[in-house]
Amino acid sequence: MTLNQVPEVTVDEVPVEPAAGQVLLDVREDDEWQAGHAPGALHIPMGELMARLGELPDDADVFVVCRTGGRSARVTAYLNENGWDAVNVAGGMKAWAASGRPVVGELAGTEPHIL
Repeated sequence: MTLNQVPEVTVDEVPVEPAAGQVLLDVREDDEWQAGHAPGALHIPMGELMARLGELPDDADVFVVCRTGGRSARVTAYLNENGWDAVNVAGGMKAWAASGRPVVGELAGTEPHIL
């Protein structure tokens, strides 16, 4: 599967609160996550994914998100080649925040924002 063939959805097609059997996987770096992320998302930075695959339910529908969609497209392709049912979130967290969806942060005294 090439990156051009990666299944993709818009942020409007992603549940704000993933249901049972769904995971929103955020593959951005720690500083990006701490600045702002979707509530309820699972954070596994792209560089740590192979070592942490056990944290990802193998029977879940996985929505993969990064900042704008590039890293998450690569992770989506990898997951689909290895037995997961994953889709890339087009536009990433930038599109998520721009659409008015909730963003929470981990930095005290700072409004959540997308790096």
